[in-house]
Formats: sequence, structure tokens, C-alpha cells
Amino acid sequence: MQEYWQNYINGRWVDGGSGRLAITNPGTGEKLAEIALASRQDVDDAVAAARACHRSGALSTLRPVERSRMMRRMGDYLLAHRTEIAELLTLESGKPYWEAVIEVEGAARYFEYYGNQAETVEGRSIPLGGDYLDFTIYEPYGVSAQIIPWNYPLEMTARGIAAALTTANACVVKTPELDPLTNSYLAHAAEAAGLPDGALNILCGYGDEAGAQLAGHADIGTIVFTGSVETGTKVALAAAANLKPAILELGGKSAAIVMPDADLDVVMESVRWGIFFNAGQVCSAMSRLIAHADVHDELVERSAALAQSLSVGPGIERREFGATMGAMISDGQRDRAENLCRNAERGGAKLVTGGHRLNQPGSFLAPTVFSDVSSDMEIAQTEVFGPVLTVLKTTSEAEAIKIANGTDYGLVGGIFTADIDAAHRAARQIQAGQIFINEWFAGGVETPFGGYGKSGYGREKGREALWNYVQTKNIAYRTR
Repeated sequence: MQEYWQNYINGRWVDGGSGRLAITNPGTGEKLAEIALASRQDVDDAVAAARACHRSGALSTLRPVERSRMMRRMGDYLLAHRTEIAELLTLESGKPYWEAVIEVEGAARYFEYYGNQAETVEGRSIPLGGDYLDFTIYEPYGVSAQIIPWNYPLEMTARGIAAALTTANACVVKTPELDPLTNSYLAHAAEAAGLPDGALNILCGYGDEAGAQLAGHADIGTIVFTGSVETGTKVALAAAANLKPAILELGGKSAAIVMPDADLDVVMESVRWGIFFNAGQVCSAMSRLIAHADVHDELVERSAALAQSLSVGPGIERREFGATMGAMISDGQRDRAENLCRNAERGGAKLVTGGHRLNQPGSFLAPTVFSDVSSDMEIAQTEVFGPVLTVLKTTSEAEAIKIANGTDYGLVGGIFTADIDAAHRAARQIQAGQIFINEWFAGGVETPFGGYGKSGYGREKGREALWNYVQTKNIAYRTR
């Protein structure tokens, strides 16, 4: 383990103007390493480097196929180093090693997908009659600011910068403070791929210092933020002060509706991935299970058995794919989730299993299931961002949809049923940006992702994400 990690600005590894930040291993509670802590001046330097790269045309004047090859080489670099990257990711984030491998491979997939899209960003011809030639072209905004969450630090960075670099934007990445180390490998990947200096800048800093400076910087072209509603609101206001567009992904309290004709084995497979993968620290987690009365009791029983079957402990010791769960990212996040569980019990919800920290070093919360939950309870309205499933009972499809739509969020939703008409009826009525039918997390890099309501606005993933990074220019030419 490298003891000290630096920031990456304009093709060079540099110290931070605000000193150093200690990184903790959430699987043990022990100090893991230190990283340079970026100051506001460091952010200015990174934005200046990105702006200079953009103005030089080092990316924008390339043929799209050349940028495409760069992106694919970045992905290939991650795959070639997946073992060491996954080891580091496990140690700094707490997730099981096999989950970390999936994240590294997911990050590489973004570079492959968007690299393959580089040659498809085409304008159009607009007919104005015989005397005119009119057409549109897409141009990059210039500098893409990216503020990254801690739950998938490598994959979320790749998701944003792959689309941004593909469309010839230079990037400034503000990593999460809790697990910033693996992002260093993206800088190495950029160097291996031949990106010009300044095209990718990666720095670690506090949100209220480096993050605020980046979000409100006059020289960025656009900003992408994933995180809490509170911070997302501040980012949006800072961007708006400079009239800069923002893409915000702000979490959710997503619901899966289970009808009486659903295949419960299929439902339970989705419960496994929907709420206990990454210790439930997933913005689109299946945090609410809205079960028809005919299957409610069985689902509660089976969900509790699933939770109790998981082997929970340090991720570095859980290397093989299986029924395991790692630590939450920090004691603070674990304590917040545990307090929400205690409040739920006091409020009348039935704790079926879990709901408490584990008696061992590290930031561990036992996999948790609540029943007897009403839709107005805090536990049914507040994003826990932990391995906590709430099961609500319903007697009809209409009631289930009303409950599903009864929060301020609208990121994803789902329905489990054998009735295809009911599935599509629910898909149209659930107020969310993505709907899963009979499989939670169905889809992939190719499918657009983003929310309604307080889950934010804009779309990431899929071709839709490319339009975050380009602006349309119309050119009209009078031929005679």
C-alpha cells in the first residue's frame, strides 16, 4: 500500500494546497493511507489546465475515431490492472473484493461504450429552399466539472468522463473524500491512452472548499454531480449563478411492487441485489418492497432469511462471488443508518432482523428488514443508504402505485408480475426515470438513467448522456 497519494493536474502529480487527508479502511477502522488535499487554488489550476487543453484543440480537432481509440485504451488499461485496482477499492470502500472487481469491469465498460459512440455524434441538414444550405453541428462545452460520490468512486467517475472525453471536453474531477485513491488509476489510464496534458485532472478535496470552488467556477462549461439533495441544491445554485448547465443525480427511495402472481424466487433474487449489494449504498436501491397481502408474509419471511444468510465482514476476506456483504463506507454513515432503524422501531415498525451495528471493528451494519411499515413513516420516506429493506403491505395495484409515488423522490421503480398488461400499466404510472419489470437493475450502460422530483434532473448513461456535453450550433449559408 502506497502511504501517500497525490493529485493529478495538467499531466503531473502534485501536492495539495490544503495539506493531507487521512483515508480509513472501513473494513477495519484503521488508517489506510494519506492523500493530497486540494485547495481552491488547486481547483483553479486544474480548471485552467483543462481550459487550455480545450482551447488548444488537442481533443476537439481529432477525428472522432481517434478519441474513440483513446477511450477504448483507457478501458483496456483498467481491465489489465483490475486485480490491483479491485484490491485497493476494497480496502478504501469496504465492499467485498468480488464486488470491487465488478466495479472495475463496469468502469471499463463505460470507456468501451462511449468510445464506440464517438463517431455517431452527427448534426443534420435543414431544408430552407434552393438559396440556402443550413446545417447543425455539435460542439463541446469545453471544461466538464465532475463531483463524484463515494459509493462507486471508480465507476461513477468513468461514467462521466468517458462521455465527456468522447465529445472532446476536458475534465476536472473532484473525488470523494472517503475513498479517492482508485481514481489515480484513471490518470494512469489516460496517460497510457495518450490523452493530452490537461484533458483529465483529478483532485481530492473537501466539498465545501474544492467542491464549492469547482461548482461555482466561471470557466467550467458544465457540471455533473451525484450525491445528496442538500448538496445538489447548492451545486445547482452555484452553477446557475454563472448560467452553467448542471446534471444532478440525487438519490431515491425506490419501490418494487410485488403482485400476487409474481414469481417469488425472481423477486428474492432482486432483493439480494436490490438492497444488500454494496451494503445498500446505491442511489437506485430497492429500499421499499410493496407487497400484495397475498404474498406479504412470505416475502417478509424470505427476506429476513436472506438477510440472515449473508456473511458480513471485511471485504478483502470475501473474495469469491456469493452471499457476502462488506462494510458501510464510514462509522458516520453506519451510525446514521442505525439511528434511522431505531427511530423506525420507536415509530411502530416491526424490526424483523438486523437494525444494529456488528460487535467488531469496522463500519458494519447487520442486514436489516422491517415490516408493519406505513407509507408515512420516516423509514419509508427517508433514503437510508444502507442495507435496510422496508416491506409495506397493499391490497390492490392502485394502492401500490399510490404508495410507490408517495415520496419526494423518483429515481427508479419496479413491478413484479406475470401480467404483462399490469406491468406496462404500472410502468406508465410510476413516477420515476427508470422502471424495472421482473428484474431490479435490468439494463446497463446503454440505458439512460436519471430521476424525477428530488432525484434530480438530466440523464446519464446511454446515448442521452452525450447531450450533456455538447451544444448545438446552427450554420446557415446563402448560396446565391
